[in-house]
Amino acid sequence: MKKHYSVAKEELVFYGNENTSLQNVLAMLIGPKAEPSVTGELAGLGAKTLSSMTAEDFKKYEGVGELAATRILSAFGLAGILNKFSKEERYVVRSPEDAANYFVDLAHHNQEHFEAIYLNTKNQVVARKNIFKGSLNASLVHPREVFREGLKVSAASLIVAHNHPSGDPSPSSEDIQVTKRLVESGKMIGIELLDHVIIGDCGKFTSLKEKGHC
Repeated sequence: MKKHYSVAKEELVFYGNENTSLQNVLAMLIGPKAEPSVTGELAGLGAKTLSSMTAEDFKKYEGVGELAATRILSAFGLAGILNKFSKEERYVVRSPEDAANYFVDLAHHNQEHFEAIYLNTKNQVVARKNIFKGSLNASLVHPREVFREGLKVSAASLIVAHNHPSGDPSPSSEDIQVTKRLVESGKMIGIELLDHVIIGDCGKFTSLKEKGHC
């Protein structure tokens, strides 16, 4: 008897991405250890519930290890990004969680990426810009580079974010220093820094606004 993974792979090739079941997609993501009873139970939860689960939640199921859990999280992260950019309406940021979800793709980089999104008066994202790649240093994050794009698109506010490749989103003294510098610059320029979000792994993040630094 063929393993669940092999059957799912064949059906995916035969029926195509659009017509395969969520259960088969999960089997492909879990790999050769996938059991139909497990993928069936997970599929029964629905895509919405699965997209809100953590790696630890997935690892409670038989055959789902660290790598498989990461694959599933990555798949839902990519789906969220594609869905975000396929919508005609602009993404609205109402909370630190919204900002973290927008920047979820940063979690997959193996070096630090410092980026900014620029918002209008309705907190809709009107632009996104990569400021630099590499270890975060206050001297590299010059307010001129951060706010230049904001002035171009007449932004009312902005949110910056960067990832910690270690997976731990705890802020460093350098992170706090950069945040305070941008807050002061924003006051002078007239574009408010709403938050600085640090992205970790497995959906973890830290909002420096919630920490009182914005």
